[in-house]
Amino acid sequence: MLITLTTDFGLQDGYVGVLKGVLSGIAPNVPLIDITHEIPPHDVRSAAYVLWTALGYFSRASVHLVVVDPGVGTERQALASLTEWGVLVGPDNGIFSYVWAVKPPLRTVRLTHPKYHRPVISTTFHGRDIFAPAAAHLATGVSLVELGPQVEPHDLVRLSPPSLTVRGKHVQGEVIYIDRFGNAVTSIGRLTWGGTLLHLDPIFGQTQSALLRSEQVRVSVGERDIGPIRRTYGEVAPGEPLALVGSEGLLELAVAQQHGAQTLGLRLGDKVEIAL
Repeated sequence: MLITLTTDFGLQDGYVGVLKGVLSGIAPNVPLIDITHEIPPHDVRSAAYVLWTALGYFSRASVHLVVVDPGVGTERQALASLTEWGVLVGPDNGIFSYVWAVKPPLRTVRLTHPKYHRPVISTTFHGRDIFAPAAAHLATGVSLVELGPQVEPHDLVRLSPPSLTVRGKHVQGEVIYIDRFGNAVTSIGRLTWGGTLLHLDPIFGQTQSALLRSEQVRVSVGERDIGPIRRTYGEVAPGEPLALVGSEGLLELAVAQQHGAQTLGLRLGDKVEIAL
């Protein structure tokens, strides 16, 4: 058993350390693994994407504590959700939408039982007072059903899936995440190479698919032509833009050895197109 942590807390303040203090106080022998604490503040969609990329690499016995919670203190629910990815603990704000789209929740409960909270609950730090205690108790063997009443799947908040349309010889998606290097990850994928062919198998519950000839397609964003789909960053000179298939199989836009999103002026939600 282990506990992973994903937050938008950063490392400037003591928030991450406090979470780990609460976790270790309840579950002192359970390893803690940081996925990231650098989710952009309040960015639920980016957190949903990062979880989708990361959770498949952990044991199904893991507890995943996620605190990106712009609605803290409001009537939004606090959840623990059993899935094939492990148990997810966090706010009911859509943050688990992408992983639920791949592996639906098996059982979800509201974290209402005061026995598994800290004695005093702040209206601004549920990560410390509700989510971390719940995660730690789950990691020590407390049953999910002891934490509170069940929530039906149709009552859970879900983000709308990223846009992806396939019409004839055109595929259109959107930028869904920008990483530390400035690579703009899109909803177009998963893409797998087969010689000179690219097979598009959609993600996040999408059902459309396509077969593309990599040497013929052109990638564009707005009025800008990015060019064909490359295999590596080294296929273009430093400072040149390119499109390539990233490590998760999604189409990414980048600029060799530069911050791609800044150089190309890309933001989340920008439309990206592949066309013959």
